[in-house]
Formats: sequence, structure tokens, C-alpha cells
Amino acid sequence: MTHFGILCPPATGHLNPIIALGYELQNRGHCITLIGFADAKSKTVAAGLNFKAIGELEYPIGAVAQAMAELGQLEGLAALQYTINRYNQGANIVLRDAPKAVKEAKIEALLIDQSMFEGGTVAEFLNIPFITICNALMLNPEPGVPPALTPWEYDTSWWAYLRNQIGYALLTFAGQSIGETIAKYRKQWNLPAYSYSNDPFSKLAQISQQPAEFEFPRNSLPKHFYFSGPFFNPSSREFTAFCFDKLTEKPLIYASLGTVQNRMMSIFYKIAEACVGMNAQLVISLGGAAEPESLAQLPGNPLVVKYAPQLELLKRTTLTITHAGLNTTLESLSNGVPMIAIPIANDQLGVAARIAWTGTGEVIHLDQLSVSKLRTAITKVLTKTSYKENALRLQQAIRQAGGVNRAANIIEQVLS
Repeated sequence: MTHFGILCPPATGHLNPIIALGYELQNRGHCITLIGFADAKSKTVAAGLNFKAIGELEYPIGAVAQAMAELGQLEGLAALQYTINRYNQGANIVLRDAPKAVKEAKIEALLIDQSMFEGGTVAEFLNIPFITICNALMLNPEPGVPPALTPWEYDTSWWAYLRNQIGYALLTFAGQSIGETIAKYRKQWNLPAYSYSNDPFSKLAQISQQPAEFEFPRNSLPKHFYFSGPFFNPSSREFTAFCFDKLTEKPLIYASLGTVQNRMMSIFYKIAEACVGMNAQLVISLGGAAEPESLAQLPGNPLVVKYAPQLELLKRTTLTITHAGLNTTLESLSNGVPMIAIPIANDQLGVAARIAWTGTGEVIHLDQLSVSKLRTAITKVLTKTSYKENALRLQQAIRQAGGVNRAANIIEQVLS
């Protein structure tokens, strides 16, 4: 059996899927240790996995939560720049501390979140194999496909190809500080400099929790890239209490803006007002952004909770209103639930573009968000059968993709 180490950002959207993958591998007899900042410990330990902290001076318990609260008040380019700055700070700590932690834990192979571009350098320095795990929207650049952090539609025209290339160039420029940090350590450790944008990713296997059907057409992916479908297992998540006895027989509309970009209370007010008068029950999850009592006067008296047991609740849901985080999107589609996406920042823009492209929901961008547009979109998705049919089509694709079980199979096969 193998002792796997996990390198992953401490955000819930990244932790939940990779912890589910680690949980699956552990059930097969492997040993799993997540190496990360202190705020990732509770979720890791709750799943029964080992945890080893790094960067405790810069990131004591609560520091990541504070950073997420700051990010949650931003949108668009401001959120992107904040994210890049935080990632660069984190990359410095990972490159400084992770090699020692991996050695001390006697880790034999690494599972590295694709957004941690520095992770592959750690594995190369230690001369151990690593596998790239795409917990968020896949980041592999391809000129015919819009960058993951943009809201652009898929288009095969020459101008769209040029637009995409410019977009990739701008994102590379914006993340230049991260590249410089990695280059400094590679030079210090006598590793060859990166030449291409795909160099930080694994040459053994790159595994995405998207099903292929939820990605724009691709022509340049390596042969060792796999679409396995989403990683989730209720047993690997912390228990979340919920008042299921308060649910009615009416169609359920579930609204969540995730656990990061969830501080914009005005969006929850608009969602509540848009649902007034509809023959449906609205459940709002605040994702820890506030206490339910702070929104006690919402129109229509929806059921508001600080956190929701999302996997269980989606089994009863008719429509999801989401920030277009990849986990909520894939978990909705796994239950055949169509969506209304309100993307706020980062790869949510790209996820929303794919929701529109697959016909599994409607998209309303923040600068266009209003109660009337929301009400129109809700009515449209609830009454037009194509949205449900497309969500069911994606549900079938996800089932056939294999999910966390197939991802674990791939990992075992390539390492053997």
C-alpha cells in the first residue's frame, strides 16, 4: 500500500472533493496525510485522514477563514487579484515548508490540486511521483477554449481564438508573481525551468472531477488526462444538522453562494423576493457568512440556515440557485437538478459559461442581477422542460464517468 500526501488549498471547494478522494483511497488500505494550513485540519480529521500543518506562524487557526471573509466581499478583477496575491503567499510557504513535512511523514506519492502550481516542484525536488487533481474547473490552456476564469462562450471563429489567446496571456501576466516564486525555488534546487504552461502538471495522470460532457470541446489534452466525474462521499464530510421536518411538499428551491463569495447579503434578499408568490419552498444556506437571525425579515419567509447538508438536500431539490462553484454545480447535476447561476468571481465565471453551454440552467451576471430578471429566470427553468432534460443528461454522464471510484482506480494503476 502507498502513503499518499495531499497538497490542496484550504478553501472548502477544493478540500471537500480531494478529501473524498483521500477517503476512498484510505478505505482501500492506503495511508493518507493532508499537508496544509491549520484551518484545513478539522475537515481532514473529520474524514479520518491524517493531517500535518505547515505555515503555522503565518496561518494559525482562523487566518484562512479571515482571508476567505475578505475575499467574500470582492468580485471580478478585485477578487482575482486578491486570490493571486494569497496564492503567491501560500506558494512561498508550501515551497519552504512542504518538502520537510513530506519527508518527516515518509510520504511516497503526492496528490496535488491543479491550482497549486508549486506542488509539482516540491515532488520533483523530493523525487517522488505526483498526480494532478483538478478539484476546481480544469485550468489546462488551449487556444480554442476560453480561459477558465472568464465568462466567455465557446466559439470556433477566428476572433474567438484570438480573444482566448489574449485572455491566457493576460492571466499569465496577472499571475507572474507566482511564476517568479516557483522559478526561484527551481533554480535554487537545480531543477530545469518551466518552458510551457502545462509543465507544472503531472506527466503520470491529470484527473478532473468534471465529466467530459461538462467541458467545452478539447483537442489538445495529454493522453494521461482523465475526466472521472465528481468526487464526493457523504461519509467523508463533517456532520451538518438540518431541520428536515420543516420541509413541505412544495417544490424545493435551494439557494447557496458557497462558503467564500457569500458575504453579499443583497443577493439573498433578491433571491427571496424573486421567489415570493411562487408555488415553491425556498431554502437558503448562508455558508457560514452570517447567522440566520440576521436575515429573519427576508420576503416570503424562506427557511434560512447557516450551513446545509448539501448532498442530502439536493436529493429533494427542484432548482438550485448557485454562485456557480464547481462542487455545487456538479452535485446539483448529479441529482439531475437544473440551476440558475449568479457567478461572482474566479472560475465561477467559467463554470457558469458551461452551465449555459450545456443548457442545464440560466446565467445572470452580477451587473445584470435584479429581482425581475431572477423571477423570470426561475419561472423559465421551472417550466421549460429542456433544462430538466439536460440536467438529467448530465446526471447520466456523471454516473457513467465513474466518480471517485474511477479516480482512485486511475491513481492506483498509474503508480503500479
